[in-house]
Amino acid sequence: MANLDLKNLQSFKTELTRFMMTYKFALDEMNTKIKILQEEFEYVHEHNPIEHIKCRLKSPESIFKKVIRKNCPLSLQSIKSHIKDIAGIRITCSFLSDIYTLSDMLQNQSDIRVLEVKDYIKEPKENGYQSLHLILELPVFMTDRTEYVCMEVQIRTIAMDFWASLEHKIYYKYNSEVPTHLLNELKEAADSAAALDRKMEGIHKEVDTIKKRKKVYEDAEDTKLTIQDQTFELPADLLKLLESNDE
Repeated sequence: MANLDLKNLQSFKTELTRFMMTYKFALDEMNTKIKILQEEFEYVHEHNPIEHIKCRLKSPESIFKKVIRKNCPLSLQSIKSHIKDIAGIRITCSFLSDIYTLSDMLQNQSDIRVLEVKDYIKEPKENGYQSLHLILELPVFMTDRTEYVCMEVQIRTIAMDFWASLEHKIYYKYNSEVPTHLLNELKEAADSAAALDRKMEGIHKEVDTIKKRKKVYEDAEDTKLTIQDQTFELPADLLKLLESNDE
């Protein structure tokens, strides 16, 4: 940077700004996709799978620090090739099944390319960390070109997110030198959070089954006619006649 003259510096700033804007636009686009899925899912299935959505864009300082750690060439093209989490979205879901439902919905979109899937739910990290990580690539349409931008999408339950937040605070407080007894307690807490998620998933499935049975019963009730205190079963032949007239 010290060797850059004023003209070159201005050119570099412009190039860096445009580089960062593509990731910002990619976040906006993905956020819109997720909200569309959320609204459609709630309307069709009468259930909102998403509790929270949080977007973040790495700062240039954080990006260049990671480049140095990874020992990558210091150029914007190199950064684009080697750093896949400049843009990130964290989605917090209600239940375990929601995580995989939402993941499938995103991966099945025709303009999204799946680069990598890391399932830390089926195979948690040694410290107990759980989450589903997706590295996705999607097109961003600029004024003069189309950029294909990578981003990381993390999908987790409320319990997983609470644990990860606590673990991050503890590591920050102890500057990554966390006492062994706290690491053990964190692992126990992760196991408890996982057990809670499984329990809540079981309750969710049972409630869903009850709702479906109630819906079948209500549909069956539609074939009955109530006049004052008397209930009459509509003849099957009459129902068929009404159906044929509707057609």
